[in-house]
Amino acid sequence: MRPNNRKVNELREITVQRKYTTNAPGSVLISFGNTKVLCTATIEERVPRFIKNEGIGWLTAEYSMLPGSGDTRVFREVSKGKVSGRTSEIQRLIGRSLRAVVDFKKLGERTIYIDADVLQADGGTRTASITGGMVAMSEAIDHLLEKGIIKENPIKEWVSAISVGKFNGELITDLCYEEDSEAGLDMNVVMTDSGRLVEVQGTAEKETFTRDELNSLLDFAHNSINELFEKIK
Repeated sequence: MRPNNRKVNELREITVQRKYTTNAPGSVLISFGNTKVLCTATIEERVPRFIKNEGIGWLTAEYSMLPGSGDTRVFREVSKGKVSGRTSEIQRLIGRSLRAVVDFKKLGERTIYIDADVLQADGGTRTASITGGMVAMSEAIDHLLEKGIIKENPIKEWVSAISVGKFNGELITDLCYEEDSEAGLDMNVVMTDSGRLVEVQGTAEKETFTRDELNSLLDFAHNSINELFEKIK
């Protein structure tokens, strides 16, 4: 039995509160069980220097855990003068995942900034950030379309993410912190709504796993992500 009495292939309760803030053109508070992440999307009429004057846009992401998001206070990384390796890895993952589904020629020379701030952490913060970031990005694109700033929707398809793994000998989906911290293997899967993979991050934490188990985990992820699309769309 899982700690929260879920079936092995059962998601936690997923809630999506759109337009959570008033200033950002895209904002959502997304919850995967007790994990809660505020995702906002803002837009600037400029692009990084390496693509300037090329007629294409860009998207970048930042991720942070707020001080009260864990069971002990999380220190703000700005006070240390640099982000940690974990934070850098996660925000690059968020950026790669969302860039994979955007036609930047249709976006034009402007940048979308995705900010994912973890208000409460109980495992799966990066997958919640990608999923919430997708909703926030879609809202920001709708804002550009409504204002007539762009003529075509640059979003080619939607993207979402989920964690899967092995806990107490069972393959499971959407790991909470208790499961994630004791998992024999842990994997994050990013997938589009057409079923195409964007990224798979899998690690044998305590035991190796077979090719058949890998295929089963991808099936778990595919089914769970399809459930997520039904909720966030």
